Amino acid sequence: MSHIEPNEAALAAMRGADPDQPIVMLNLLRFREWALEGCGVDGLTGRQAFQRYGELNHADDVRYGSEPIWMGPAHRTIIGDEEWDVAILVRYPSRQHFIDKLDDPAYREITKVRTAALQDSRLVELTQLLPAG
Repeated sequence: MSHIEPNEAALAAMRGADPDQPIVMLNLLRFREWALEGCGVDGLTGRQAFQRYGELNHADDVRYGSEPIWMGPAHRTIIGDEEWDVAILVRYPSRQHFIDKLDDPAYREITKVRTAALQDSRLVELTQLLPAG
């Protein structure tokens, strides 16, 4: 079973949590071999389409304070049996920044490119328990 669209119950819980708390979003991505047609990325591979999604995020200034802090290939799942192409950590100044991004009509339009690019994904909200270091 693949997951591309947000879990509405998780989003509702997120909206009810402390809006000012800084968060990091863990993205686990598996690309389609070829992007879905009709989303503005026809003829691109899934990986190329996801790169375009990133460019659109930046170009349309819908980042809402987001800061990619780590991105790299996902080699092996040591616990579990899922396979991923890429993992990304994106920091947001607050939970509200992320929620505002989700609610932005320009960003919702861009998500069509993300959907076209991905075969499967996970998006996990993280908060910090211990200071870094």
